[in-house]
Amino acid sequence: MTPATPPVPPASVDYDAAPLVAFHLRVAVASVGGVYADGFGLGIIGIALSSAAPGLHLPAMWLGLLGGASLAGLFLGALATGPIADRIGRRPVYAWNMIVAAIASALQGLAGSGAVLLVLRVVIGIVLGTDYVVSKALLTEFMPLRVRARVLSLLSVAWAGGYASAYALGAAMSGVGPGAWRWMLVASALPCLLVAPLRLGMPESPVWLVRRGHPDRAARVVEARLGTGVRPPAPLGAVRLATAWSALFAPACRVRTFVACAFFTCQVVPYFAIGTFVTQVMAALHLSGGYVGGIVYNVAIFLGAVGGVLVIDRISRRRFLIGSFLTAALAMLALSVLPDPPAIVMIALFAVFAGVVSGASNLVYVYVPELFPTMLRASGIGIAVAASRVGSALGTFVLPLVLAGFGAQTALGSCFVILMLGAGICWRYAPETRHLGLEALDRLGIRPEADGRAAAATGEG
Repeated sequence: MTPATPPVPPASVDYDAAPLVAFHLRVAVASVGGVYADGFGLGIIGIALSSAAPGLHLPAMWLGLLGGASLAGLFLGALATGPIADRIGRRPVYAWNMIVAAIASALQGLAGSGAVLLVLRVVIGIVLGTDYVVSKALLTEFMPLRVRARVLSLLSVAWAGGYASAYALGAAMSGVGPGAWRWMLVASALPCLLVAPLRLGMPESPVWLVRRGHPDRAARVVEARLGTGVRPPAPLGAVRLATAWSALFAPACRVRTFVACAFFTCQVVPYFAIGTFVTQVMAALHLSGGYVGGIVYNVAIFLGAVGGVLVIDRISRRRFLIGSFLTAALAMLALSVLPDPPAIVMIALFAVFAGVVSGASNLVYVYVPELFPTMLRASGIGIAVAASRVGSALGTFVLPLVLAGFGAQTALGSCFVILMLGAGICWRYAPETRHLGLEALDRLGIRPEADGRAAAATGEG
């Protein structure tokens, strides 16, 4: 007589408390690698333009257009992708966008005019905008709560690493010859190609599957990827979550939508404007050795992102937000009002600004996804990215014109004002989300919440 098969023990661990397994590492590497490619693709344009300008006969206005083109594309890509990813899932976009980005990046080497390069930069921006949305959403929904913030913070390190290494590669290639800029831009295809194979077989988010009424599919993904001891995400019973964009501005989410858009925009406007033209800004301040200062600036970006990983779970989200805005604003204020400071002081102040804002950019990857429930997460991330890119594209376009017409002190003073505005908005409205799991975040989408200060009172202030 054949002995009976012992019953399979019921799953005993909540999805949010699942033990780390190899699959988590794969999701992290696939997302981190994609964000590195994003940073590299955006970072390379600043230094490539300085080499491309003579050969393509680019005036200051075209430099501004090309510098801001990918940021404008990011606006379109993120805004369109959010509702799509909330409706059809994260995986379809996540699996293919790096391949498209690689093709468009490689084609930059063939550009024969500023107009052709402009079109390609917009296309690259659109594709990168899709990744800004789906990478954050998918990683948020796969990672256990105890490591979620730290893993999501690695996206900031990856972006900073890509951005800084692009500048370093561009600086190293700048003396090779008049066509070096083409190879700089083509090089941005390589990280896209390296990460694409990791994404092709990625499953859909179990949290999204449950919220869309597919608990059986979610259970199969959890069992196959995380093991039989992990319970799938729990349905929310009879609760019905809205999925329309209008829900982002309904009472349950509108404060969070405003905070996500405002803090992200106020953070990236000076970050991109200064970062894209840091060599020109330093030259306008009569700082000799602009390339050296630019390298220090970009090293500070990377070190700041690493520092952000170390503190992301040690202080409240609100304290991190407000403190970083104030510190970066003070650095910009000093640069705009100090009369002829020594070169070492100027470089140090730029490094403080770059490091602090880069460290706080961890919150873009951690805090923005935490502000929204699952069925609005991609749309919320998308609208926040879109809002920030309107500002950053405008800032990147205007900065060289302000430098030429009014001087560096005026440009830096404008950055101070924007950073202080971000600090004020976060102090007044930003809620605390540090210890909330996915189910708790989802329930935020089904009941009105008090204003930001009341929500903030539930966490550390």
